[in-house]
Amino acid sequence: MPPVSVIVPTMRRPESLERALRSLFVQTASMASIVVIDNDPQATAKDTVARLTPHSPCPLIYRHEPRPGVATARNAGLAQTDAPLIAFLDDDEAASPGWLAALLSALEQTKADVVFGPIAGRVPENIGWATPYLEAFFGRAGPSTTQRIDKPWGCGNSLMVRATALPGAAPFDASADQSGGEDDALFAALEARGGTFGWAADAWVDEFAPPHRATMAYALSRAFAYGQGPSQIAAKARNWPAVAKWMTVGAVQTAVWGLAAIATTVIAHPSRARLMDKAARGLGKIFWMKGFEPHFYGARELARLNRVSPSAA
Repeated sequence: MPPVSVIVPTMRRPESLERALRSLFVQTASMASIVVIDNDPQATAKDTVARLTPHSPCPLIYRHEPRPGVATARNAGLAQTDAPLIAFLDDDEAASPGWLAALLSALEQTKADVVFGPIAGRVPENIGWATPYLEAFFGRAGPSTTQRIDKPWGCGNSLMVRATALPGAAPFDASADQSGGEDDALFAALEARGGTFGWAADAWVDEFAPPHRATMAYALSRAFAYGQGPSQIAAKARNWPAVAKWMTVGAVQTAVWGLAAIATTVIAHPSRARLMDKAARGLGKIFWMKGFEPHFYGARELARLNRVSPSAA
């Protein structure tokens, strides 16, 4: 297989970043490089990368990108490597030892432009009744075997053919820096060009949700943002009939799943979290316009971190 570089964007999560990097150091497949993009204006990941560099089995590249934003960080990572294959691992994930080998094998088997792997969601203890839902929310389930798939997933835990999936110097749309969704736009454009997607059934990673994210409020706001995706993509293409279709779908979903969520909440049924999620995604399809986007990344996340740990600012 051609050389592969792994890109790890990070923002002020040193312990989580170390866990992610150490999981890459024990991969059974070789890497051309590991690229860490420090998206904190204060460059707080620099010391962690320097301390771990002697343990890396391949060049461990550090790049400081002080402009907070998820798309900007990914584009900065691409600028640090010319590898023809690019894998992405988020800084809150830890890869199993055979992760990269499984992605490479799936890419060869499916001949897809992008392959994705499964994710096991991990949440703190004592979350309560929402634990099963939150573990599934932060996880990713797919087919039990490696194969072609019809729809894409997110960038975390993925392997891409650079020439076809990541065209140009900055393939991720920086307008999504604060809200996310840069991968949705990237994959929608790839699909429109005839690109294909694959599933690597054995490419497991764990994703560790920190306490401030392992809540129903956070998960439902993310579900709302995920629901906005189809309408926003259609609007960006000025495909207004498609926008109308998705808004209609969203209205039906909001009504049906919203009523079901209310009913199951009254009786404290375990399914209520999943139904709330469905209703939130439907609502997102309706309210897709500018001004309704929740912000999870970039300046908003930096402001939260500064409130939690002002000494690092």
